[in-house]
Order: sequence, then C-alpha cells, then structure tokens
Amino acid sequence: MAVIEQKKTGLNSSTIWNQLSETELRIDSQDKEMALRVLNNTPMPTTRTEAWKYTRVSKLGKIEFSNQGAQLTSIDKYIIDESGTRLVFINGHLSEEFSSEEFQDELNITLLSQGEELAPSILNLDDEIFHSLNTAFLTDGVQIEIADNANVERTIQIIHILKGESVISNFKTIIKAGKSSQANIIQGFFAEGEGKSNFCNSTSEIFVGENAALTVDKVQYENESTFHISTEQVQQEKNSVFTINTSTLNGGLVRNNINIDVNGENCVSHMNGVYLLKNKQHVDNHTVMNHKVAHCDSHELYKGVIDDKATAVFNGKVYVRPDAQKINAFQSNGNVLLSDDASVYSKPELEIYADDVKCSHGSTTGQLDEEAIFYLQARGLSKKSAHKLMVSAFIGEALDMTKNENARAFIDNLLLERFGWDF
Repeated sequence: MAVIEQKKTGLNSSTIWNQLSETELRIDSQDKEMALRVLNNTPMPTTRTEAWKYTRVSKLGKIEFSNQGAQLTSIDKYIIDESGTRLVFINGHLSEEFSSEEFQDELNITLLSQGEELAPSILNLDDEIFHSLNTAFLTDGVQIEIADNANVERTIQIIHILKGESVISNFKTIIKAGKSSQANIIQGFFAEGEGKSNFCNSTSEIFVGENAALTVDKVQYENESTFHISTEQVQQEKNSVFTINTSTLNGGLVRNNINIDVNGENCVSHMNGVYLLKNKQHVDNHTVMNHKVAHCDSHELYKGVIDDKATAVFNGKVYVRPDAQKINAFQSNGNVLLSDDASVYSKPELEIYADDVKCSHGSTTGQLDEEAIFYLQARGLSKKSAHKLMVSAFIGEALDMTKNENARAFIDNLLLERFGWDF
C-alpha cells in the first residue's frame, strides 16, 4: 500500500489515495518519483488557485476511494458504433468479454499493464495533483499505434464504465497516429446504476504524425454523483489535422483539459465542445492552443445550454509564439441560460507574440429570445416545442462538428433520453 507522508502544507486532509496501492505498471521511474513528490507537497486546488477559480474539488479530498473490478451482464446501451473495434474497461480494468477479439491489421493495440516500460510522459506533472494521481496510481491504460499510411475505416471505441461506490479509475490512453494515417477514435464515459462518489481520472497522450488526420470524439454521460477529470495532451507534427469533439451530457462535476502543441507548419487543429446541463451539474472546459510555428490554423467552438442550478465554466487560451507568423486562430464560446439560477463563467484569452496573424475570440451568454418564442407559438407550436426548436438551432452548429454518423446518432438519443430534446 502506498505510504505518503503528508506535510501540514500539503494534502493533510486528503484521503484520495489512502486505500490505493501504487501502480504496478512499468511507468518511467522519474515520472513516478515526481508524481509522488507532487502528491506529498501540493495542496488540493481551491478557488484561490487561478486554474480552479470556479470549480471546487475539495470534496474529492474527503472521500476514501478504492479500486476494484466489477461485472456487467450487458453493455448494449454503451456501444456507440456497432461496426467499430471495441475496448471496454470497467473501473479501469479491461473486460475481455465485451471487447473485440481481433483488430485491424493497421493497428497495434497494447494494454499498458502488458506492454514494455512507458516512455516519459508528455503530461506536465509539476504542481498538477490530478496528473500526478493518475501517474502514481495508474489502474491501467491502452496504447493504440496506427501504422504509417493506414486508412482505418472502422472506428476505434474505448468505452469506460464506472460501477460501485467511491470507486476511482486512474486511466491512461496513448495514441500514436503514424505518418499519413487516418483514423477516428471514440471515447465514451458512462456510469452503471446510481453509484455515488465515483471518480474517473483520465489522461490521454496523443501524437499526430506528419500528414496524419486524427479525430477523437468524446461522449461523457456518467451520473450526477460522479466526478470526472480528464486531460488530453496533444502533439501535432507538420501538415497534420487533429480534431477533438467533446459532448458532455451528464455527470456531477466534470473538468476537461485539452492542451494542443503545434510543432510543425501547415497544421490544422479543431476543438469543439457541447455541454448540456441541468439540476446542480458543474462542467468546466479548459483549453490551451499553443501555436509554436508558422502557417497553421486553429478553430475552437464551444456551446452550452445550462438549466436549473447548473454551472458551466469555459477558459480557452490561445498562445501565438514569436516564430508563429501567418497564424489563423479563431475561438468562440456561446451559452444559453434556461433559468435564473443557472451560472456561466467564460474567459476566452489570446496571447499573441507575432505580428502577422489573424486571431479572434468571443464569448456570448444570454437567454432564449422571448419574441422568437412568442412568434413560434403564434404559428402553432407549444412553448415547450418552441424552446426545443430554439435550443436545437443554437446548439446545432457545435453538434454538427461530430461527423461520425453513428456517434452523432448516439448523442442525439442521449439528448432525447435526458432532456427530451429531439435533434
């Protein structure tokens, strides 16, 4: 069992890892040492911590988490693409029963628990308590290598399911898209039953090779007593295209960190997000777009609909470094509030150190147009139907960024199930 001396200046009240054993996976020794040092000396983020100003995670430090396997009789309702290759993890452990037995020839898929020692992580561990927690207490993970010049026609699905109470899953995904390859990966996050205080702490390290085109579609549909913190750390090489679409439709407290480093010229990067919240949900999207070289484009679109006493947070930062001339970078965040008690904190940011660029950012927050609703009612629609139509028109632009037809149909079904909205 892990024993970490907790200093008065550190996590003396935290019990996140008290019941956990240090990972048995073959991770880089310096990474593990650094992670344990951070956990020992870094206090839990508070609202005084700038990056966590609007997201309270102190409750996580008071829960005695454990990790154990669990069994399911069926996963039919969690399958996003029936035709795709499938890897299913329950509480972070592979379910061979529900996973595909064979993979396409262009793929090399390896469990981290069965592979060689991991290369040093590209995640920033310094002062990052949740990255460090993921590293030091890694449950398992998967590495997906896509061969050079491969056109992977079938989607690759990674399905994560939490089951139990006070369960933690520390999971890592490593994706390496070879030169001139094309692929679509779907990650689905779900919770079985009404289990309380479960915590998915997920990281992804994504390498997009030269001339490669990689799309990642994330669907988050856990329950309202679940915690979810995830980070995608992306490295793009020249002439590559990377797209990530994040649909957050359920979950208690959700924090999504997406960080993209553009290392080569003529890259295109897309970050799109949809979040639909009700009751007391809290969803926080933090993105960093790091333009390091010239002649690249980035497009970022996040849209949310917030009802009841739910809260949404958006912080998007775009860096344009001194050598990154001829950059086109666009960022937009739009929100609609459906109740007087709903809250939004939006902060789009640009830091530009080059002079020959085209960059814009914007944020809008408002309520549905009552005149438009009245107009629709005057033409025979009920008020409820008018609301649905207005919400559909607002959110549709971001939803349409999910080009995978099966993923989009799955998202539409979840929207109908949870909100009664037919898109």
